[in-house]
Order: sequence, then structure tokens, then C-alpha cells
Amino acid sequence: MARRPEIRIDDVMSVDDLKQLRDRLSHLGIHAARQAYHTAYARCRMVNDRAPSARSIQELVQVWKQLWRRR
Repeated sequence: MARRPEIRIDDVMSVDDLKQLRDRLSHLGIHAARQAYHTAYARCRMVNDRAPSARSIQELVQVWKQLWRRR
């Protein structure tokens, strides 16, 4: 049976980290936000069947939410 990968605590963003990221993203222009999205999306791609880190996924979700609000 396959084992789940262990999640380290430092791989997950805290509530304060998420708030700071949202604040930084809200001050970006639309082109900079799109670039941040493409960067986060590239970080979340599965390479050699390795799942992305929780932090990378959290960043992608926050950028996506910011872009969704601006449409």
C-alpha cells in the first residue's frame, strides 16, 4: 500500500501569511497579477508524478481568487 507523503508544518501557510499574501496581491496591477498566476501555476504542475507542496497550492488559490474578483 502506498503511503501518504508527510506534510511538514513549514510547508503550510499560516492564517497571517495568507492575509499578507492577499494584501500584497490586492495592490498588484492586472498584468502583475496575471504574471503571479502563471508563476504559481507553473509551480503547481506535477513533475515526475510528484504532487506540489501545500504552500504552492495555497498561493495559486489566492492569486486565482484575486483575479476572479477583478474580472
